Amino acid sequence: MMLPPDFQFSQGSLQDYVDCPRRFQLRYLLRLAWPALEAEPALENERHLQQGAAFHRMVHQHGLGIPAERLSGTVTDDDLLRWWHNYLAQPPADLPASRYYEIVLSAPMKGHPRGGHDPRGYRLVAKYDLVAVDPGRRAVIVDWKTSRRRPQRRWLVERLQTKVYAYLLVRAGSDLNGGETVQPEGVEMVYWFANFPGAPECLAYDAAQYRADEVYLASLIQKIEEDVQQLGDEDFPLTAEARRCNYCPYRSLCQRGVGAGALAGFEDGQEPRDEADSDFDFDLDFEQIAEVAY
Repeated sequence: MMLPPDFQFSQGSLQDYVDCPRRFQLRYLLRLAWPALEAEPALENERHLQQGAAFHRMVHQHGLGIPAERLSGTVTDDDLLRWWHNYLAQPPADLPASRYYEIVLSAPMKGHPRGGHDPRGYRLVAKYDLVAVDPGRRAVIVDWKTSRRRPQRRWLVERLQTKVYAYLLVRAGSDLNGGETVQPEGVEMVYWFANFPGAPECLAYDAAQYRADEVYLASLIQKIEEDVQQLGDEDFPLTAEARRCNYCPYRSLCQRGVGAGALAGFEDGQEPRDEADSDFDFDLDFEQIAEVAY
């Protein structure tokens, strides 16, 4: 068994592999839809997902020039209206003027550091909520979060989203930067929390972290490819941290429990995935998105 040469990696698929190789296999290789709830109570979870998606749409529309007053008049949900007012009152501060909403960047990955198959057909792809650029100086990635609790900084630093977004902006963001390569030292990632608007998390970037991320991402893709080749149709390993199964829809298939995790009981890393954080459809026309040749 081989990975398709045009397989597209994302922060979501890589995070799933790191959290549980079996979940990666089920979701991205076998594309298995499993009819299980991710969290209870189900209706509350579904409502939260819809709220999160609606909030992202509103911010996007506002960024495109639709007046805030007009958007405010469309909101009937109390929580969504609170998030919206928080955004209007305390948006991310000191953002560069050139702003790109819902932009997709893509880059082919380098060859494996330890030899083996060169995955030139593999792509790393990311969809950003917002990239604000002062060409030649700064590039700020903003990600809107509607999570109920504010994650700890150390957890955000280790997430694949943080690594992939910053790394890929350096690799593939030249079109946003006046045609020049984005320098790692000019990159900042800002997580803005709708429930905690006054406490965004700002993560700086630098050349050393960029090099470390490049090695880590290439090695991670190599490990996935090796698992696919060596295990074939066999089951990939389950995570050794059973708590990660609490909000996984495949837990009953893997005999890791039947009941869904409680929305009120999660810790860092255990929250069910947010609608806005889920991977988008990667059947993309790559002539329509920014990329770099390698």
